[in-house]
Amino acid sequence: MKLTKYLAAAGISALAASLAAPAFAGEVSGVVVDASDTISLQAAEVRLVELNRVAIAERDGSFYFPDVPAGTYTLVANYVGAKPVTQTVTVPEKGTVRSNFLLGGAGSEILVLGQSANQASALSRKRASDVVSDVLTRDAIGQFPDQNVAESLRRLPGVNVLNDQGEGRFVSVRGLDPDLNSTSLNGVRLPAPESDVRSVALDVISSDIIESIEVKKSLTPDMDADTIGASIEIKTTSAFDRKKDLLTAKIEGSYNDYADALTPKASVDFATRVTDNFGIAGGISYYNRKFETDNIEADGWEDAGSGPFATDFEYRDYDVERERISATLGFDARLGEHSELYLKGVWSQFDDQEYRRRLIFDLGDFDGGASSQDGANVTFSDADEEFTVERDLKDRFERQRIRSVVFGGESRFDGWLAEYAISYAKSTERENGSLDPVSFERDFDGGGLIVGFDYSNPRIPRYSVSGDTADFFDPAEFELNDVEFTALSDSQDTEYAAQFDLGREIAMDGGTFTVQAGAKGRWREKSYNKQVEFYETDDFLLSDVLGTQTYRLTDISPVADKTSPRDFFLTNFGDFELQAADSIFDSAVEDYSIQEDILAGYLLGKWESTSLRVIGGVRYEKTSNDIVGNTVTLFEEDSTLPNGDTAGEDTVVISQSFFTTEYDDWLPSLNIRWEAQPDLIVRVAGYRSLVRPRLSRLAPRFAVEQNDDNERQGEFGNPALDPFKAWNFDASAEYYMSTNGAITAAFFYKDIKDFIIDANIDTPGTFAGIEFDEATIPINGPSGEIYGFEFGFAQTFSHLQGPLRGLILQANYTYTNATGLVADGDFTDVDAVDTFREITLPASSRHTFNAVIGYDAGPIDLRLAGTYRDKYLDELGDDAETDRFVSDHFQLDFSAKYRINDMAQVYVEVINITDAEYFAYNTLGGQENLYQFERYGQTVKFGARVNF
Repeated sequence: MKLTKYLAAAGISALAASLAAPAFAGEVSGVVVDASDTISLQAAEVRLVELNRVAIAERDGSFYFPDVPAGTYTLVANYVGAKPVTQTVTVPEKGTVRSNFLLGGAGSEILVLGQSANQASALSRKRASDVVSDVLTRDAIGQFPDQNVAESLRRLPGVNVLNDQGEGRFVSVRGLDPDLNSTSLNGVRLPAPESDVRSVALDVISSDIIESIEVKKSLTPDMDADTIGASIEIKTTSAFDRKKDLLTAKIEGSYNDYADALTPKASVDFATRVTDNFGIAGGISYYNRKFETDNIEADGWEDAGSGPFATDFEYRDYDVERERISATLGFDARLGEHSELYLKGVWSQFDDQEYRRRLIFDLGDFDGGASSQDGANVTFSDADEEFTVERDLKDRFERQRIRSVVFGGESRFDGWLAEYAISYAKSTERENGSLDPVSFERDFDGGGLIVGFDYSNPRIPRYSVSGDTADFFDPAEFELNDVEFTALSDSQDTEYAAQFDLGREIAMDGGTFTVQAGAKGRWREKSYNKQVEFYETDDFLLSDVLGTQTYRLTDISPVADKTSPRDFFLTNFGDFELQAADSIFDSAVEDYSIQEDILAGYLLGKWESTSLRVIGGVRYEKTSNDIVGNTVTLFEEDSTLPNGDTAGEDTVVISQSFFTTEYDDWLPSLNIRWEAQPDLIVRVAGYRSLVRPRLSRLAPRFAVEQNDDNERQGEFGNPALDPFKAWNFDASAEYYMSTNGAITAAFFYKDIKDFIIDANIDTPGTFAGIEFDEATIPINGPSGEIYGFEFGFAQTFSHLQGPLRGLILQANYTYTNATGLVADGDFTDVDAVDTFREITLPASSRHTFNAVIGYDAGPIDLRLAGTYRDKYLDELGDDAETDRFVSDHFQLDFSAKYRINDMAQVYVEVINITDAEYFAYNTLGGQENLYQFERYGQTVKFGARVNF
């Protein structure tokens, strides 16, 4: 009811305002394109000088001035990298006058292709934006040797990319967790394929099908409010982006030196106007990548007085094949002079076949101290304590899909603007039939085996064995522990949405005022279903499935073959015994489903003149959740069952949990853009936003294990979690040089309330009616605070003569200080956590820096790109010394292109020239101790691109 009254009042206000329109007024419209009449110049600025009014060109280059009194006026069109163009128009008392502009002729830079054109497009869109933002355009994305959308984004100020096995995956903006960003594709909010997050892993989407990516760092009332880091808006190509048809084919080979494999990549993109008012655009991209990763992981760190040592070591050998297919198809139509419709669909599939072989040392019983410790050398003897050596294989195939369809349009008439859209999006992640893992193990106790570790290189501790080593190297001594068979892992996330916006632009003395209101509904359903089965047999040895290692860091043989364990398991399936209790428990404990409905409405006012733009208003969002999860309790043998009986064997009891939550939020915002002088833009923005809790934390998944002493250990979801809420402030200055360049500086501040943290409770208590002795429960903690600075520089040197004329420089630096509080200590009540310690917020790098040196002259196009990020906190440990940090990262990439003629270009790209590594560590004992180390090698890509 409140929302209905709210929108009704907005509509009445808009109607009343429309009565102020001039009695005798015409319209001025037109398009802005490059001098070759090839590309529509989105974000070109057109000024109506005498009336102090301004219009920004849409993506098809069109601009529009309603309610222009009869008379003669001066129009001036501006675009970064082009000289301004002036025209004179005479407007009648009624009717429309068209005035089209061609920019970028003699004396200006080429605006169609090359690095200079890409920079001009990105800077023009940044300059014209209503909010604090940064932009990557289609060809700029292609200038870098990036493998997906996430890697493209890391070139922008304030953006970090979190890698997975050497490839960019999740995006962090201004030091915030990726969950605090939102991502949309053609205006459709993308759901997440993974079962436990809201954030979208952007490695699923190929960069080849993208027209532009805009990172919006402040919000206006007409935008979805569920972001604190940034709103990442991805758009595919439209037929109206260009004046001429587009057909581009690209074929490429990719070689990874670790895998010693050459794999293919190919893409086709097209855009055509079937008629002046109807067009089709689309594309398809295929990429197959084979690579290997050498990995070491360590855990269970102890310090018995002689320095830190690990009690769990894993030497991991990864062989991975990834296949990515992305496709897009869109239709655009104009209905008369004032309406446009569009229908756009995107489909993307990401297949990942991973083989992982591990050598594992489980030395947990040495927590009182190693057998010997001398400086960097630590030894463990089975004469002192029993320990276990495990050798296993993971054979996992995982498929992720993202698909979205949106139908919408806009209509302009007599100063009114209506925008409308309905959409559908679905993301899935599915496994069925994975062996994760097949593990073989051998216990060593008093046989004379000594295992030593050399920590001289803290990133790559080497192991050695001495004494009686025969059984250690004999594959027939390693018997099957179990087979973990993933019969199904099915995550589905679907969202339907509909929105309608109505605005009225009113001509006034010295500018225009726009009043706009709108409503939006989002209906989301996310579910996860897991079915895992554990099998055992006494007749399966490592020697039955022996293979050959591809690991480079040390000798981890004997190892299992990559495919033989699956063949053995399926061929001899009747000899395996299902472990019922473990299978039932693990299958039920992660299942959940959530229905999340969001209804929103807003009202905004916008004042705009040639020098000042102010957008202010308020947004209302109401959130309703219906949540279903499982309460799963494992009663170990000899523990007491709920009815008082004693369990004769491990017993699992399952019941469903149902919760309903509802809350609403009022979210004001204000954005001011002031053009202090023609080349200097000053922005100030303040807004309130929220991010809803991660679904895996919100789901009522209550897992309890009760041992034979009737001690209960639990891990719980928390349906009562409140969303993150933040007040945000931004201020920036942007100086645009006359020669296609800009210098920018920005300050940002965020005060986040209800930050969600995991509380470890070590004293008996009760949660959701379930008793426990120890538990881990997510709770809303105190505030987090983020502030920092961004600096950017971009310049083409087209004004110079000689060989430097083609030089292009780009650089940006971001400083982020992000701190918060987390629970510290033991607690008896989840609602009474009162002891905290200060941390740097996860995923927050204090320093990030990107630099590009480019050269684009004649047929030659060169680009050397470097990206650096400082260390960041990845996960919290039990205390500050066991927190997990990821070390700093510097990566250098290079691309060289040669244009054979106007149609064909050949290129070569080198990714990770510096052979950057991944290193995660703790700080126990005041030093960096290994959690995870990975090495990937370099990747070289080469190919050809043809424009028809």
